[in-house]
Amino acid sequence: MSDTTYQPEQQHPLAGSDSPDWKTASAQLTLLRSAINRLLIGQEAVVDQVLIALLASGHVLLEGVPGLGKTLLVRALANCFGGSFRRIQFTPDLMPADVTGHAIFDMAKSRFEVRRGPVFTNLLLADEINRAPAKTQAALLEVMQEKQVTIDGEALPVPKPFMVLATQNPIEQEGTYPLPEAELDRFLLKVVIDFPSLDAELKLAAAASGGRIEKQLQQPPAGQMTLEQLQQLQDTIPQIALDQQVLDYAVRLVRATREASQLRRAAGPRASIGLLQAARAQALLAGREFVLPDDVKAMAIPVMRHRVGLSPDMEIDGETPDSVLAQIIDTVEAPRL
Repeated sequence: MSDTTYQPEQQHPLAGSDSPDWKTASAQLTLLRSAINRLLIGQEAVVDQVLIALLASGHVLLEGVPGLGKTLLVRALANCFGGSFRRIQFTPDLMPADVTGHAIFDMAKSRFEVRRGPVFTNLLLADEINRAPAKTQAALLEVMQEKQVTIDGEALPVPKPFMVLATQNPIEQEGTYPLPEAELDRFLLKVVIDFPSLDAELKLAAAASGGRIEKQLQQPPAGQMTLEQLQQLQDTIPQIALDQQVLDYAVRLVRATREASQLRRAAGPRASIGLLQAARAQALLAGREFVLPDDVKAMAIPVMRHRVGLSPDMEIDGETPDSVLAQIIDTVEAPRL
């Protein structure tokens, strides 16, 4: 029997006066997805994965060549829930204080004042994050994990919801600094954005050259959410039913990377936690209030592709993290009835 026939056990009831309104949540997400897909034409899978990360309160590492709409995606996302959006262009001379902010002495008031940096926003686009040195990249570590920034000894919370979407170019390596493993591990998903199909590119070219995309960005889309509604959706994620068999399957998938000879670096416990969060968000996006093994399997590669490192033999053979992870996933048995 295939994984799609799996049904959760009945010991996880969600009915009751405090249970979420699943139909309303599903309708809100359908409107949000449609609004973004009208702007970012031909990238439905990318849009879904970014929405999953947003629902799971996670961060996204976007990888793709220039000109594929990474900035447009973030602008469209911010526009759909009325959130604030800021962009940082990472360069070799960018300083940590340029990201987080700093304390400056106010001569008129004879005291130090905190000048908040661009991280104090709802959606932060860290463009070409690997062009800044490690010291500047590390400025994002605290805010990505703790949702706060410490300036002059004072912990300042960032607005809620908060999400970092960092981009990097997979082709240009000159003048770049690889992201340290500690920072890579803080991204819930690594999303690969590729060239659109011919039909999608024709529609995209017509819409962009005619000014329709920019015009749509200037107007609130139908069904635009408030920040409070988005936070309610994020609060719904932990209430998605998760059967013990599915939890066990997710953890076994992550642990399988630690026994694979094809990898020199395996995924850690944060990958297990992230995989369950992403699977729950995937279920909600699909209009379900329970997680299927297929949800876990669908999110395994986006969750782990940036958390593993290939062995030298695999690199010589031309393998990729995606291809090796797909082989490992096939060796782990999924729950069946």
